[in-house]
Amino acid sequence: EVQLVESGGGLVQPGGSLRLSCAASGFTFDDYAMSWVRQAPGKGLEWVSAISWNGGSTYYAESMKGRFTISRDNAKNTLYLQMNSLKSEDTAVYYCAARTGTVSAIDRDYQYWGQGTQVTVSS
Repeated sequence: EVQLVESGGGLVQPGGSLRLSCAASGFTFDDYAMSWVRQAPGKGLEWVSAISWNGGSTYYAESMKGRFTISRDNAKNTLYLQMNSLKSEDTAVYYCAARTGTVSAIDRDYQYWGQGTQVTVSS
C-alpha cells in the first residue's frame, strides 16, 4: 500500500521556521520526483516546490524562493521542506506528492498524495 505521511506542521509566529517531513512507503521512493503543494483556506491547490528523484534539481514557486528549502533522503524514504521567515500568507495545509519521471509544477501530474499537515502562521 502506497503511503505518504506528512508531519511537522503547527502554529508558528510570523518570521518563525518549521520543518515539514513526508515519510514514504509502498513504492520505490527514489524512482519518483516529489513536490510540496499547499492549500490555503478557501483557495485552490498551489504548487510550492519540487525535487528530482536524486535531489540533484530543485524548483520553487517565486514567493518561496530564498525562504523554503526542499530536500530528500532516499535512504530514509523521506522528503523535507524547511520553511523560514514564515508569513501569515503561508498558512495552509501542506501536502507532499509523488510522480514518476521528471518534476512538474502541475498538481494533476502527481499520482500519490499524502493527507496533509496544517501550518498556521499567526501571532
